[in-house]
Amino acid sequence: MRPSIPLTALALILSSQVHAQPQATAPTSRPEQLVDALNGVFGKHAARAVHAKGIVLEGSFTPSPEAAGISKAPHFLAKVPVTVRFSDFAGIPTIPDNDTMANPRGLAIKFHLPNGSASDIVAHSFNGFPSPTADDFRQLLIAIGTSGPGTAKPTPLDTYLAGHPAAKTFLTAPKPTPISFGTLPYYGVNTFKYTNASGGITYGRYQFLPLAGEHYVADAKVAGLAPNFLADEIRQRVAKGPVKFKLMLQVAAPGDKLDDPSITWPKQRRLVELGTISVEKTVADNDAAQKALLFLPNALPDGIAPADPMIDARSAAYPVSFGRRQ
Repeated sequence: MRPSIPLTALALILSSQVHAQPQATAPTSRPEQLVDALNGVFGKHAARAVHAKGIVLEGSFTPSPEAAGISKAPHFLAKVPVTVRFSDFAGIPTIPDNDTMANPRGLAIKFHLPNGSASDIVAHSFNGFPSPTADDFRQLLIAIGTSGPGTAKPTPLDTYLAGHPAAKTFLTAPKPTPISFGTLPYYGVNTFKYTNASGGITYGRYQFLPLAGEHYVADAKVAGLAPNFLADEIRQRVAKGPVKFKLMLQVAAPGDKLDDPSITWPKQRRLVELGTISVEKTVADNDAAQKALLFLPNALPDGIAPADPMIDARSAAYPVSFGRRQ
C-alpha cells in the first residue's frame, strides 16, 4: 500500500500555503475559529474549507429489514432518494486526485425524507479521526500551520503529536489510492444514539461498505494517473449501472467511548445492516450542485440523536464555510 506523506513533508507542503494562527486562549473554539484554522492551512477560496474538490451524484436508499429494529427514523422504514457527494480530503479545490493530500476521501449523503426535510451523514475513508474534540482539532490545525521551514525544534506540530498519538496515526497511516470512489469503505467516526418504535436504544457508528469490493491503484502507477481520474471514473461507472454501498452500523459495546472519535472501536464489534445506498447518476451541473449543498451531521429526524459533542461542533462550523463560498 502507498504510505501516507511523512510528517515533516506534510509540514513543508502546508507551510507554503499557511498563515500563522494565534494560539487559542478560550476553552471552546467558535465555529468561525475552526473554519479560520482550516483556511489558514489550505488557503481561502470560494470552496469548502476542507474536502473542497468533489462530485455530486443522485440515487436512492433502501432500508434493510433490520433497520426498523434500530431506529424509527423515516428513511429506516421506507425507500428515499439521496444526494451523494464524493470528495478529496484537502481544502484545495484544484488538488490532483493522485496527490497524497487527497486522502482520505470523503462521502457525504443527504437523505430526502417524505416530509420534505433531510438527514445527512458525513464520512471519510479512514476509520478514525485525529482529535478527540473540536478544540483539539483546531489546535492540530494551528500546530501544522505554525510548523513551517525554519521553525525551531521541537515545532508546534512535534509537540502536539507527542501528546496526541491518534493524530500521529491519522497523519502517518497508509492511505492507498483507490481505483474509484466506489471501491472504498467509508466511516462515520462520530457516535449516534438510535431509538426504535418500542423505545429500544442502540449506540453506534456508520460504515459504508462497497458492494464492488475494495480496489486500489498499484503504488508504481499512482504518479501516472490523470489529475481528475476519480471524477472521470465515477461518471463512467454510474453510466454502466448503479454504484452500491451497504450502510452498516457498528454497535457500541459496554466500555466503548461514545464521545471520542479519535478512538477506533475494535473490528469485532457487532455490525447491523441498515440498508443499501444506490448511486445512480451524476447531476447535470456539478459546480452549481456543490455550491448549493450544505451537509449538517446533526440534521436528524426523530429516532436519531447525537451522542458525541463533535457532531454539533461540526454542524456549527459547516454553515460558516458555506456562507464564505457563496
